[in-house]
Amino acid sequence: MNTTDTIIEDDQWDQIIEPRGKLLDLNLKEVWRYRDLLWLFVKRDFTAQYKQTILGPLWHFIQPIFTTVMFLLVFGKIANIPTDGIEAIPFYMSGIAIWNYFSSCLTATSNTFVANAGIFGKVYFPRLVIPLSTVMSNIVKFGIQFLLLLAVMAWYGYQTGHFHFASTWLLLPLLVLMMAGLGLGLGIIISSLTTKYRDFNVLISFAVQLLMYASPVVYPLSFLKGKSYAAWIAWNPLTPIVEAFRFALFGRGTVDTAGLLFSGGFIVIVLFLGMLIFSKVERTFMDTV
Repeated sequence: MNTTDTIIEDDQWDQIIEPRGKLLDLNLKEVWRYRDLLWLFVKRDFTAQYKQTILGPLWHFIQPIFTTVMFLLVFGKIANIPTDGIEAIPFYMSGIAIWNYFSSCLTATSNTFVANAGIFGKVYFPRLVIPLSTVMSNIVKFGIQFLLLLAVMAWYGYQTGHFHFASTWLLLPLLVLMMAGLGLGLGIIISSLTTKYRDFNVLISFAVQLLMYASPVVYPLSFLKGKSYAAWIAWNPLTPIVEAFRFALFGRGTVDTAGLLFSGGFIVIVLFLGMLIFSKVERTFMDTV
């Protein structure tokens, strides 16, 4: 055995990069090994978003407040749409909070490959870390808006002498997790498609706006009872989640258990397909991005 062979045998490698040969080789353990990098990206996403801004994180308060005022004027006063016995302002703010989290996750992760092509071409790390960090950093934004919602609910509770706080609140983490999973799954599928078809970048913002009106964000599902298109809205996997979110907070309405199971199954399928497509595209996307 020569000296070169001895050196090769003595070397201890802590990272081996090799091609993936199997379709189901998602290598999620590698993502866990890079959890420190994941947290760094979470911090970067949140701080970079408001760097060189005047109001910084206060925009998280301003945006839902102005949106609520517009919804109150258009849907509450002009269209006169009922709110299922819930005070109009908390009703709209609850829908805005959960919807903003989903839409932020979807739009941000759908641009993963195109927006991060520079760093992807220079250093190796599991590419799934980027969309995961986006979903986690948006939790902070949701938390700020949720605190604003709680403050509004507390004020109305003080005025009316009734504040709903019950075991239904235990549903909230599960519902937020479901929204995160759906936004992540759809986002990484779209991100994989945009490496070849840039039209999806233009389509996604328009589609998200339309999807909001196809979900019970500005109206309760009960408002559609008897209407011909109510079944289409009910089949929307976001519908049971938004309705259950309001039920958990206010105790009004009902929880569609079958609908939540359908949404959960849909999310699992979308996440699985998304990771498969994402894993396949990340091998060759630098040739097309």
